[in-house]
Amino acid sequence: MPTRASHLTRAAAGLAVLALVGCASDDPGADGTSSSSPSSSTSAEDTTSAPSSSAATSSPSSSSRSTTATADGPEASACVEQVRDAMTPTQQAGQLLMAAMQPGPATSLDGPIGAHGLGSMLYLGGWQESATVAAASTHLQDVSPTVDGIKVGMLVAADQEGGEVQQLTGSGFTSMPSGLEQAQDPDLRSSAKAWGAELKQAGVNVNLAPTADTVPSEIGTANEPIGKWGRQYGSTPQAASKGTVAFGQGMQDAGVEPTVKHFPGLGRITGNTDLRDTGITDSTMTRDDAHLTPFADSIEAGTKIVMVGSAHYSKIDGETPALFSRTIVDGMLRDDLGFDGVVITDDVGAAKAVAATPVGERATRFISAGGDIVLTAEPAQVPTMVSAIEAKAKGDPAFAKQVTASVTRVLTLKEDMGLLRCG
Repeated sequence: MPTRASHLTRAAAGLAVLALVGCASDDPGADGTSSSSPSSSTSAEDTTSAPSSSAATSSPSSSSRSTTATADGPEASACVEQVRDAMTPTQQAGQLLMAAMQPGPATSLDGPIGAHGLGSMLYLGGWQESATVAAASTHLQDVSPTVDGIKVGMLVAADQEGGEVQQLTGSGFTSMPSGLEQAQDPDLRSSAKAWGAELKQAGVNVNLAPTADTVPSEIGTANEPIGKWGRQYGSTPQAASKGTVAFGQGMQDAGVEPTVKHFPGLGRITGNTDLRDTGITDSTMTRDDAHLTPFADSIEAGTKIVMVGSAHYSKIDGETPALFSRTIVDGMLRDDLGFDGVVITDDVGAAKAVAATPVGERATRFISAGGDIVLTAEPAQVPTMVSAIEAKAKGDPAFAKQVTASVTRVLTLKEDMGLLRCG
């Protein structure tokens, strides 16, 4: 990964649930939690300077595996290459999708996993009790595909930010405070490690948190997706960065991969991209904006997954949703900030911000922009998305190379997490 100095040099050169609060519900309390609105406040001053280093103190652990790289894609170990190349086009496409699973039978995703190679899932809808979740997680790993005699495990995700956004509750899961409250914790990394250990115990290996969005104090609770619910760690990039990095490191300490979201930041919009297609344009964000600092610092600290939102950034790419923008995904995130890990979408299954885009195109446009995993709250969309990815790859050699690169990144992440082992 490029050094911090090169991140900033390239960023400067670039100038020359609501948001996953419960997909398609306007009340984050729909999962059984309170819908009160914490206020946004911090004593730190806002800033307009370019991204700068904060309290990131750890770095990614180095891998001992032997890797090879091509001019057309990322590095890959021999194991990743073997499995990737043995996969059918359907299985490769399925590795690039994450589908939600609502409370109920642990077998509800068996169809998409078996028929379409679904490689990742998300617990959604308010699951109760660690034992219930653990049983479902075990089943999901049991039915995950075997390719060329090698088991390819599942990314099993939860949306455990804290406060109003906590999909797993009940026995075995601590009631977590909101981001604003977490920011007051002098040992947030240790607290996050304890919360991560609960997820690990339940078979969850990915957390779709933390929120790295900076909500300026002058916007505060008028920011529907983040500020209204106190999901942010503060009103300055420095405050947001400190909390984001500490939370992410704590999750990794527990053996759970965090997902830093929602790139390049939802803090300045007023509308919620899950609920509307208006009020979702940030007309201030630039390519070297200070609000990118929490993302840059998290990448420097070793995060392996970044989520891209579906808001618009008029000074960067007009009215193109961020997750469909090659300038934002491939240009800003991968080139400017040097991120070589897995990029995932915010929900594209039920979000109003992308409702006008045909289901299949939601997948292919994201991959074309440089992304890897398409998240849908609607598992019934999986066959359509897989078919669209397969069809475009068959007729478009450039897109086929992007699919190969994305599958490589996803399988490499799984290998790093112990979900893919050869020999």
